[in-house]
Parts: sequence; C-alpha cells; structure tokens
Amino acid sequence: MASISLQGVTKIFGGKKAANQISFDVADREFLVLLGPSGCGKSTLLRMLAGLEQVSSGEIHVGARRVDNLPPSDRDMAFVFQSYALYPHMTVRRNISFPLIMREHRWWFHLPLVGGFAKRRIEKSPAVRELVARTARTLALTDMLDQYPRTLSGGQRQRVALGRAMVRQPDVFLMDEPLSNLDAKLRTSMRAEIIKLHREVGGTFVYVTHDQIEAMTMGTRIALMRDGVVQQFGTPREIYADPANTFVARFIGTPPMNLIEARLEPQRGLLVGQSLLPLPAHLAALGSQAGDVLLGVRPHTLQLGQAGLAGKVALVEHVGAESIVSVQLEQARTAHHDDGGSGSDVMVVVPGYSELRIGQAVHLALELSEAVLFDRGGQRLRTPALSLAA
Repeated sequence: MASISLQGVTKIFGGKKAANQISFDVADREFLVLLGPSGCGKSTLLRMLAGLEQVSSGEIHVGARRVDNLPPSDRDMAFVFQSYALYPHMTVRRNISFPLIMREHRWWFHLPLVGGFAKRRIEKSPAVRELVARTARTLALTDMLDQYPRTLSGGQRQRVALGRAMVRQPDVFLMDEPLSNLDAKLRTSMRAEIIKLHREVGGTFVYVTHDQIEAMTMGTRIALMRDGVVQQFGTPREIYADPANTFVARFIGTPPMNLIEARLEPQRGLLVGQSLLPLPAHLAALGSQAGDVLLGVRPHTLQLGQAGLAGKVALVEHVGAESIVSVQLEQARTAHHDDGGSGSDVMVVVPGYSELRIGQAVHLALELSEAVLFDRGGQRLRTPALSLAA
C-alpha cells in the first residue's frame, strides 16, 4: 500500500515557516495535486516527501512505514524535476535504465574500464531490456532510444524524465511542476499523457503546480496552499463549489469568483447596493447572521439584461466561444481579499462574440442559486450544522 500520511509537518528556513503544521492523508493510487502561488511552500513539501529536505517537526508515513527519518534512496519514491534533469552524455536508453543500473551500484563502478563494462552488462540484461522497452512503448519513445537529449523536443525530454521515474516501479511518483517549461499546446497533450500514465501504472502521484487548470483536470484531490498553510483539502469539485475562504474562491476558477459587498438583513434577505434580494434555500439559514458580508458569485451565473444592478461596461474580452465582460457597478462595490484590493468591477461570462461597447449602460442580474457568503475577514459563512460537520 502506498498511502501517504502527513502529521503536523513543519519546515523552518531561517525563522520562517515554509510549511506550517501540515496534516492530511492521501489514499493508495490517488492523484494529489499541491496547488498554490509561487512561494506558498508546495515544492518544499514535495521535497520533504522525497527526503531532499529534512522535516523540522512532524511525521511522514508511507503505508505502514515512517519515512521522514529515512534517506531518499530508502523511500521507494521517484522524483520528476521541473528541469527534466537528464544526463546529456547518455542516450535515452541509458537515461531510462540508469535507476536500474544504480540499484546494482558498487564502489568499483567508478573505475573507468571495469565500471563501464559492468554498467553495460546490467543495461543489456534481459530483465532490464524488457523493462526499458515496455516503458518506452508506453511513452512512445521506442524510436528515440538511441538518441541523445539534445536532439529531442521539450515534450520528448519530459517523457524521458517520466520514463526514468516509471522504470523503477516505485510506490510513489513525485512531480515538481513538470510541464511549466512547455508551451500551452504541449502542456495540454502532456496532461493527458500523465493522466493516462496514472491510470495504467497505478501508484500514488503527488504533483506540484501553480496552474489551477492542471490541478482541476488531473487531480483526484487538491491541497491548496498559501504561505505554508493548507487553505483547503478536497476534490476539485468541492474546492470549486464550496470554497473555504475568499483566497480559495478567487484562486480557483477562470475568471475568478466575484466578491460583492453586501449586507444580511434579518428576516428580509441580502441587500446589495439598493437591491434587496431574497436568499435561496441553501443560504436561508444564514439570514439570522445579520451584518456586512461578501457575496461570492461565479461569472458564469450572472446575466446582463434590462433589470438588476446598474452599471457600465468597462472591458470586453473575446475568448472564442464566449466573451468576458467587466461591468463597473454604480452602487455596489467589490472586494478582492487575496490581494487586498477593492473596486466596483464585476466579471460576467456571456456566450458567443459580445457586441457590447465600453461605456455602454447595462444591468446585472444576480443569480444566487450557486452563491456563497463570506464574512468581511474572508472566511466562509456556514450554518451551525454545516460548521459542525466540517
């Protein structure tokens, strides 16, 4: 079993906590994505899993074994680096087979003639040749086995790096932003390759990225981090539809969730600008929590029409099958708790090529069936029953 358990894992660099009391469990054969902005601690956490960084406090367990006190070589994990880290003087075949050669490493492998003969002997053994060939077939590298990395494209080099990890048949695959050096089209195809790889070879995958699209399409669960702290841990659907705070709400989703200043009126509803809106069933139990709140609504749930909040078109972005319209509201204000900003612009996704012009007067109809509410500190408002369940 390659389940992973982190219990209070903390890493301190020069007095600063790069990872702070992180605890969660990853099931066997799960695909976990560590997601967050640059500097949030996700790569540090991955390196602690691999043993490339020591844990300041806490425990890491893989299956029934505690591994935070073990060297990297004893953890049965394979690491795929952002920079590929291929050996330029070795062929693709030797790069892929290298971990198997190093399993048999002896001190005399460093001797030029004897060591070279021993390495070639291992590489040409039937078991190693079959494993390398099978891995190459899986990653469509069979025709490139005798080429050198300098002759390969970025996507091909990344597949070689994946092959070098696969050939070890580890319990856990660790990947540190492996697609960040690729162009957009190649990233899309490589995402599909890695999803297919996870499905075919099994094992537990832990994948680091700052790209929410990668996280939402690849992960079975996501740990969204900020400043060394896990903000929310759950499935992609849970994190998108049920954000724990405004940082999660704004980080997940393209365009991000709108946060509109509002006020809960006891027994009346939600006051947005001068419009009083009835609370839908899923928010009705919050009606007694009177006070200032932030209304979270996704851009695709809003509609432009003849009624609703008055405003003017501030920007129109055409993105193919739909358009993203920024509307500057006249009476309501928005808040962006992730960056401390505020303003009056709300983003709306409309189908097709919008003919709206900048400065045109419009009305914004709020659809609250999928809306969420946050307090002014950015934390999600929940009913007492939901809070206890969480």
